[in-house]
Amino acid sequence: MARIVVLDGYTVNPGDNPWTPLAELGQLLVFDRSAASETILRAADAEIVLTNKVQLDASTLAQLKNLRGISVLATGVNAVDLPAATARGIAVCNVPSYSTSSVAQHTLALLLELCHRVGLHDASVHAGEWQRSPDFSYWNSPLHELEGKRLGIVGYGAIGRRVAAAARALGMDVSAAQLAHAAPSGSSSSVERLPLDELFRRCDVISLHCPLTAETKELVSRARLSLMKKHAFLINTARGGLIDEPALAEALDSGELAGAALDVLSSEPPNAGNPLLLAKNCVITPHVAWTSLPARQRLLAVTVDNVRALLAGKPIHVVNPEYAPH
Repeated sequence: MARIVVLDGYTVNPGDNPWTPLAELGQLLVFDRSAASETILRAADAEIVLTNKVQLDASTLAQLKNLRGISVLATGVNAVDLPAATARGIAVCNVPSYSTSSVAQHTLALLLELCHRVGLHDASVHAGEWQRSPDFSYWNSPLHELEGKRLGIVGYGAIGRRVAAAARALGMDVSAAQLAHAAPSGSSSSVERLPLDELFRRCDVISLHCPLTAETKELVSRARLSLMKKHAFLINTARGGLIDEPALAEALDSGELAGAALDVLSSEPPNAGNPLLLAKNCVITPHVAWTSLPARQRLLAVTVDNVRALLAGKPIHVVNPEYAPH
């Protein structure tokens, strides 16, 4: 039987999403987490390796002599050195679209938190502030109405389009970034397309939904942050590396930007010195947008299909189509 190794499976299945369908395909070995120093030993004899965030770089791949395929437990494939995998004839597959509903919903939750500070007001009520108030109503931060505001979406794929639909339902206007390196979205939508700088300049909310690549690294730079309106919000449910984090922290602390809501950071878990952890008006959640049980169940189901196809020599959802089996 083929040896299948899961290097970091805990977040996919912390106990509520059984690996049983995957175990039916071969000899399955699942690790909740793997340190970099453990990766080669654990995957040494594997034909198929599954990873979410454990890095498979060129030096690691060179030592995995039996490896036929990699299935990433995510849509983004930053964990794998794609050129190295391609050179070694290793197919790399991902799981597209499994989290569209959950991530779009979380994006909306982050936007509404910036507008209404529900958590802040809930905490104040439980601290007794309403009981002590001389009025029937109070608010501890400005509340913002979204109707008539403009949302700028960077990355108009499945998630971006779903967020756009939700925004329109709230009365927002929507524009999308022109990204020269982006793959076609497959949508015939007539959404207004704007150059990146113009998008940042014109929009009241910017929401990031593009992959992290060499071209998009720190796309939200100090220069682009300076283009944004002072009352604008920035939302990121994509990848932390899209943002120059020190520059964002400075913009928030100086009042040059009204708020940010982030589900991702450049290093996860974050380093203690990450300036965004102490920045003003910065809402941060621990990369949870994708983690609803229905999304994780879809993730596992597609992963099973990926592994079955890899074992049959007819891989699907391949992100390095240039590979050629040796």
